[in-house]
Amino acid sequence: MTALAASWLPLSPGERSVAIEVLVHGPLSRTELARRLGLSAGSLTRLTKPLIESGLLIETAEGAALSEARQGRPSQPLDIVAESRTFLGFKVTEDMVYGVVTTLRSDIVTRYDRPLTTHEPERVADLLAGMAAELARTHPSLAGIGIGVGGLVQHRAVVGESPFLEWRDVPLAELVEERTGLPVVVENDVAALVEAETWFGAGRGLDRFVVLTIGAGIGYGLVLGGKRVPCAEEDRGFGRHWIIDPTGPLTPDGERGSAVSLLSIPSIRYQVQAATGRETTYEEILAGAAAGEPLPARVIDEAGRALGTLVAQIANFVMPQKILLAGEGVGLMEVAGKAVDEAVRACRHPLAAPVPLETKVSDFHDWARGAAVLAIQVLVLGTVEP
Repeated sequence: MTALAASWLPLSPGERSVAIEVLVHGPLSRTELARRLGLSAGSLTRLTKPLIESGLLIETAEGAALSEARQGRPSQPLDIVAESRTFLGFKVTEDMVYGVVTTLRSDIVTRYDRPLTTHEPERVADLLAGMAAELARTHPSLAGIGIGVGGLVQHRAVVGESPFLEWRDVPLAELVEERTGLPVVVENDVAALVEAETWFGAGRGLDRFVVLTIGAGIGYGLVLGGKRVPCAEEDRGFGRHWIIDPTGPLTPDGERGSAVSLLSIPSIRYQVQAATGRETTYEEILAGAAAGEPLPARVIDEAGRALGTLVAQIANFVMPQKILLAGEGVGLMEVAGKAVDEAVRACRHPLAAPVPLETKVSDFHDWARGAAVLAIQVLVLGTVEP
C-alpha cells in the first residue's frame, strides 16, 4: 500500500506548488496556472512533466473548444487524477469509529463504521487497523490515513489529552502505522474539519474564513490568508470560557452562561432534564420547541440568542468573508433561526454588512472526511506540520 504513496514523492517545492494549486483550484489552463504561480511557460512545462508522467496530473479536453475559439489554438487544462489514490479518514468518538474512503479531492466513495467497545489505546489501534485492512480489499490504492479525535493533539501524532476517550499522551499515529504500514496523521477533529473546508469546501479560495461547530461541544477554527490559524483553545474545549450571559444556565461541570452551557447538546439536554426530571434527546427537544412547548421553546430560544451573539462577536472582530456553521447540533437553526438573526442584528452596528453565515448539515462522516483531508495534505505537502 505504501508503494503507491511513494511513487510520485518526493516532489520539489515547485512541483508541490503546482500540484496543490491544481488540486485545490483545478482544472486550470497552463496560462492561468502560470499566472497564479508567477512562472514562465517553460518553467511550468518543466514542473508539470513529472507530475503528468507519474499519473498525478492529466491533460483534460474540458474547456479546449472555448480556448480555441478565444485564442485561435487549443489549450488542454491540467487537472488532478482524483481517483489515482484514495485515503482513509476516521472520526473516533466515545462509542463509535466512523470511517470513510475518499478520493484525492476528498469526495467520499465509501462509509464504514464500527462500534468502539474499549478505550484501551492498543485495542483502538487494532480496530482502526482492522477497518483499514477491510477497506483496502476494495480500495487497493490507499495512500494514507487521517484520524480525528476530540481533544489536544501534539505534533499531529500524539493524543496529549482526550476527555472523551480518557487518554493522555497516547502515540496513536505510531500505533496505527505499525499495524497498517501506511502513513498516519492525527489531529483535533475541529482542526481537521477546518482544513477540509478550507481546501475543498465552503472556505475554498477565501482569505478570511471561520468555522463554528455546535454539538457535543463548541468548536472554532479561524483561517487567515487562506491558512488555518493553530491555537491551543481549539483543542481544549473552546467556548467554556467565552461567557455570553453571566446569569445564564449551569453545565454539569458548574460553568454558568458560557457558550458551552448555552449551546452544546449535552448542556441543552441537561437543562431540560433538570427541569423535568427525565432524559430527553436533542431531537425531541427541538421538536418540542418547534411545536411551542414552553420549556423546550425557552431553552432553544435562549440557545438561539446565544448563537446569534457568538456569530455577531466573531463577525465584529474577525470580519470574515464567510462563517460556516456545522456540527451535529445545527438543527438549532431550523427552529431558532429568528432568535439567531435578532441577536446578530442587536450585536452589530446598524450599518454593518449582513453576516455571511452558511449552515452545513453534517454528520460524523463529514468529520471523518476532514481527517482524510489531513492525509491528503501530508501526501501532497510532504509534511505532517500544519
